[in-house]
Amino acid sequence: MTTRTYLVTGAASGIGKATAELLTSRGHRVIGADLKDADINADLSTLDGRVALINQATELSGGTLDAVIAVAGLSHPIPVTASVNYYGAIATLEGLRPLLTRSAAPRAVVVDSMASLQSYDEELERLFLEGTEGEAVARCVELASSPATGHQIYSSSKRALARWLRTNATTAQWAGAGIPLNAIAPGVVLTPMTRDLVATPEGRAKLNAQVPMPLNGPFDPIVAARLLAWLADEENSHLCGQVIFVDGGYDAVLRGDTTW
Repeated sequence: MTTRTYLVTGAASGIGKATAELLTSRGHRVIGADLKDADINADLSTLDGRVALINQATELSGGTLDAVIAVAGLSHPIPVTASVNYYGAIATLEGLRPLLTRSAAPRAVVVDSMASLQSYDEELERLFLEGTEGEAVARCVELASSPATGHQIYSSSKRALARWLRTNATTAQWAGAGIPLNAIAPGVVLTPMTRDLVATPEGRAKLNAQVPMPLNGPFDPIVAARLLAWLADEENSHLCGQVIFVDGGYDAVLRGDTTW
């Protein structure tokens, strides 16, 4: 087996931690990034944090990365969620792309969400894709002022990220440079918060009504980690621009055959 060097953001917890541990257990080298308790401690909601990530990743990797797995993200109904989920993810991918071009088999994956299929704010999505970060954050401040719209910050950021990926994956900078760029969109991942919810029959019924996942329901982070590991591996030679829903069937329940 060829030993590869991976950069994983969000590596201190959840899906990022499970992915980093899985790759390490397979004998690969992992450079973890997170707010704290990682090889690189950087706040991806800020320009300084994004620059620090790129600079430290370049130094620690020796200038070459075989794969970037951008997991870091927030789900809170606050403006900083937009900065991390959309601008931080893209800065990670674009900023580390030069290091990927030096690999014999470069790969890039980002974590999106099933929430990209849920209610979103059209104006915020437009600002993500066409406006500035300042304009998008200002719109988030408006949305966050009401419980009825605050949740749309998360879904809008993930929807816009998926659209950015679909637009850019086939360009000369990515596919043209031999770098498969893809995403996964997880369903409900079992965290301390959701574990409490599914601990009772009433909680499970409520969650299933809100987010139907007929195939085995909510799952541990390792499920998403296994898919990320394959997408970032040399075996994945032709998957390009895909947002793969690992969600127990939520996407199929919600959209049916509309993808055709």
